[in-house]
Amino acid sequence: MTPARLRPVLAVLAVVGLVAWALLDAREGAGGTPPPTPWTATVAVALLAVAVLVSGLEVRRWVTGRRARPLDPLVAARIAVLAKAAAYTGGALAGWYLAQAAVILPDLVGVRRTRFVVALVSALVAGVLSGAGFLVQHWCRRPPRDDDAVQDRDAA
Repeated sequence: MTPARLRPVLAVLAVVGLVAWALLDAREGAGGTPPPTPWTATVAVALLAVAVLVSGLEVRRWVTGRRARPLDPLVAARIAVLAKAAAYTGGALAGWYLAQAAVILPDLVGVRRTRFVVALVSALVAGVLSGAGFLVQHWCRRPPRDDDAVQDRDAA
């Protein structure tokens, strides 16, 4: 499995942000209002970021040799996939929340100001989720063994 890269995650953020902005702007132009962003959604994304980090700690301990028991390779692979999914999901959510903030920005009065702040905080937390995914992917990399390095050098 190849790890998530920054450019594709940023591309997801941009595409989701542009499409969401266009749809939300059209909805507002037709007399609708942007959907509210509850604080509970922001808290849920933050808890997801913590869960990704906590699950990645087990792999990190095993890779660095601080875990006495062996780690099931299937568990490690699932954590790596979770980290990759978190990186992309964080990018997509950040795009969505930034689009909401962009639609609300021209008219910051009353409740809309609160919605703007919530959207920006939610985008920041989504960025933290993406960052947690990238960090756990890094933790899942296994350093090359000495005999692998010798074989690579001999092959060259």
